[in-house]
Amino acid sequence: MTLALLLGTLAVCLVIGVPIFMALGIATVVALTVSDVPMLILGQTLYQGVDKFPLLAIPCFILAGSLMERGGVTRQIIAVISQFTGRVRGGLGIATILACMFFSAISGSGPGTVAAVGSVMIPAMLRAGHGRDYAGAVSSSGGTLGILIPPSNPMIIYGVIAQTSIVGLFMAGIVPGMIIGVAHCLVAYLVARHVGYEATGERFNLREFACACWQGKFALAAPFLILGGIYAGVFTPVEASVIAVFYGLFVGGAINRMLDFRAVFDSLIEAARISTAMIIVATSTVFGQILTVNQAPHKLAELLATVSTDPFIVLLIIILAFFILGMFMETLSTIIIVTPVLLPVVVQLGIDPIHFGILFVVTNEVAFLTPPLGANLFVASQLAKVSLERLSLHVLPHIAAIVVCILVLAYFPEISLWLPHLLGYGL
Repeated sequence: MTLALLLGTLAVCLVIGVPIFMALGIATVVALTVSDVPMLILGQTLYQGVDKFPLLAIPCFILAGSLMERGGVTRQIIAVISQFTGRVRGGLGIATILACMFFSAISGSGPGTVAAVGSVMIPAMLRAGHGRDYAGAVSSSGGTLGILIPPSNPMIIYGVIAQTSIVGLFMAGIVPGMIIGVAHCLVAYLVARHVGYEATGERFNLREFACACWQGKFALAAPFLILGGIYAGVFTPVEASVIAVFYGLFVGGAINRMLDFRAVFDSLIEAARISTAMIIVATSTVFGQILTVNQAPHKLAELLATVSTDPFIVLLIIILAFFILGMFMETLSTIIIVTPVLLPVVVQLGIDPIHFGILFVVTNEVAFLTPPLGANLFVASQLAKVSLERLSLHVLPHIAAIVVCILVLAYFPEISLWLPHLLGYGL
């Protein structure tokens, strides 16, 4: 009775357009009124939900990405990467994706990566005669890597809720991120060749490349400083996020001299605005506790067992459900709501929590490209000045590439797990 009322109230709230965090809170309060659980748990658990040290990394990584974008770091990264792709069909599209991969190691955000890289590369592709559809599709697809290549804000949220090593998740995201990045580059090349886009004609010039590297040396060093320090055990992800903020201020202000008071203030406002989404962590913690008390994970496990006991088949069912949820729910909301329910089920089947977390994040890459939500599509459509409907059609090849990669990762968990297991993370 309590479980049905909880889920029913949540569904009604979401259908009528109540914000996610309020819908979770309302459903929890309604369920508590008819259960034996004291209402006192509400206040205690709301506080405990956000009283988690790793969550501090999210607003800091968002702020660091914004500072580095405004401080000229993105342009310096693109200037280096573009040296390699001038003689390749679709070279600008490939450079866009590679730049997204590099910037992802700074920002941790999908739409943020699209905005940072797309604002530079979309005009460049349009000047080269590429279609607006192609420019928007490449930028929005490359931006999905922002949540997979560490540091990743969704990975931090998943790690906190699943009580799984965040560093282990970061390590597990490196190889899948590279694989999916290469898949996007291949799609960009094939589409450019099919449409007939010519290469820019710029040959690789060692002198110009060396000059670009020297001018952008501080920008290129940022991912190695952030991730290298984490993996070497020099500092935690939270400490790394704070270091990234100060490094962004140093490079953008003292080196590139592009950060003034107004730019820093705008970055602070942007980071604060985006970070307010973490309020759902508090209400979802209480929501998840009510689910656990009413044995929702156990009932779901029994239901899935009637379908199959093969871990791969169960993963396929879960992945399909993620695709559908991603069309209507924001990534962090999906992770926060679903993780407490599904994690006990997959662990019972012998699936490593880190492997499941990577699959969770990768499937949410598709959510960034599928309307009606499709956050990356909205950003790219505004930058490329193309309708959301047309852009949705042109990202289909990129979605297909992601889906193929997801199936490979699901069937071969060693792809994502070998690095964290090598260093002692995971089951």
